[in-house]
Amino acid sequence: MEIEQQPSGRSRVPKRFVKNQIPDSILNDAALSAAISLLPSNYNFEIHKIIWRVRSTNATRVALQFPEGLLMYSLVISDILVTFADVDHCFVLGDVTYGACCVDDLSARALDAQLLVHFGHSCLVPIDSTTIPTLYIFVEIAINTRKLLQELNYNFNPDEISSFIMAGTIQFSSAIRAVKPELEKLGFKVLIPQAKPLSAGEVLGCTAPTVKLEACSEKDDVIIFVADGRFHLEAFMIANPRVKAFRYDPYMGKLFLEEYDHEGMKEERKRAIERARGAKIWGVVLGTLGRQGNPRILERLEKKMKEKNLDYMVVLISELTPKKIELFGDAVDAWVQIACPRLSIDWGDAFKKPLLTSFEAEIALGDLPGWWERNLRGKGGLECTRSEDCCKYDGVQKRGETGVDYPMDYYAQDGGEWNSSYSKKPNRSVRRNSSGIASFKQEKTRNYFSRFGGAFHQLVQRSISGKESGVQAQIDVSTGQGKSLLGNSRKYHSEHSEKFTDHYVFVQPRMGAAAR
Repeated sequence: MEIEQQPSGRSRVPKRFVKNQIPDSILNDAALSAAISLLPSNYNFEIHKIIWRVRSTNATRVALQFPEGLLMYSLVISDILVTFADVDHCFVLGDVTYGACCVDDLSARALDAQLLVHFGHSCLVPIDSTTIPTLYIFVEIAINTRKLLQELNYNFNPDEISSFIMAGTIQFSSAIRAVKPELEKLGFKVLIPQAKPLSAGEVLGCTAPTVKLEACSEKDDVIIFVADGRFHLEAFMIANPRVKAFRYDPYMGKLFLEEYDHEGMKEERKRAIERARGAKIWGVVLGTLGRQGNPRILERLEKKMKEKNLDYMVVLISELTPKKIELFGDAVDAWVQIACPRLSIDWGDAFKKPLLTSFEAEIALGDLPGWWERNLRGKGGLECTRSEDCCKYDGVQKRGETGVDYPMDYYAQDGGEWNSSYSKKPNRSVRRNSSGIASFKQEKTRNYFSRFGGAFHQLVQRSISGKESGVQAQIDVSTGQGKSLLGNSRKYHSEHSEKFTDHYVFVQPRMGAAAR
């Protein structure tokens, strides 16, 4: 294997942007192809592209991040990079990775990695927002598209449906695009919606496009979702509650009719919002698992609460659980979490105190009307349905409109101001290590220590082994005074400054107008 030699006396300096054309010397390397054959043939790990990126950027320290389902292939890929890309240190990040929001460039940077390769998700966090060069590998999975075509043609008649609305997870995006023209040849109308910055047809568990239906059509639209589970499909169903949904399992080769309890979900979230409206002390959770917690949303919420003279405190947590929130007892009346909205939607009832999303917080704080408070009926008081009467009334729920009660636009560019889309951040120079978005979590936490001194304490300490050690401080949030059970918190922080983001939970006491 031939590798371009560096001039003597010059160190390898990593580059950030390189041309993407992969040379034949890499594509036709027989030894490399033999090593790649150890990986599943229907999984596209894009090894050639990774090797070319590593060589072109002169990176010698590379971090790899996988969702748990792909971790079994991490060591093989690591060995390939060490052998064929001249990598000196290849790190496998073992923390849990739930989605594209969990890209952990901060940990990779702490390891002094020169390149982060994130597998299994699309580039939700733009590469110009990460602290180190980042390469996203979708890991597209090849499936039997002919079987998918046969299932759809057998179960549906183009004369009876208006259109197929096709979507899925990023792994099957190529299969969806490949089957679209074949379905159109059979007479079906196919729509592949997009919620930018996601790819066309891509759906996340928190972000899905809302489709505008044809007004008063005599035919039904049908969702065809390609995935081996229904977690992502549920987001699509919430965003399109009046469209019948089918899921095609590419491994089983079968089509399933899926249903979702829209009314039950909305009723549960309504109760949580109404309980939170009477809260005197609020807790705001900023997720620190990768890039789940967007500092822009935290700043927005803090501003709102200051304007309303509400008492609140900010908590940094990597993985939010009912047990962890219970440690705060009755010191907090209601919580807002800036991490994953599905934590509230799917498991909100497991928390003793209301746990709201940033969208729900807008309603609870009085800045948005609740969906149950809006006039969603037509002029005659009729609920809009797909009947002729529906077309006589101009209700916002009629077909032809896209208004939904509960938007799933958490990372959509055109979503509400409550969402976490990185494309909405103001124009600024990127990668400012001291105060930019990328370093917000470390820097602001250090500022909290400096500002509050002994009153800012570590509430929950998680040891490196992951064992919970319980409450470590007592804080009066109205006065900001507290009794530390750890001694000098500043000293303790300085001794563990490189570990706190992943292993500790912090709280910042904030005082209302009276206390200030």
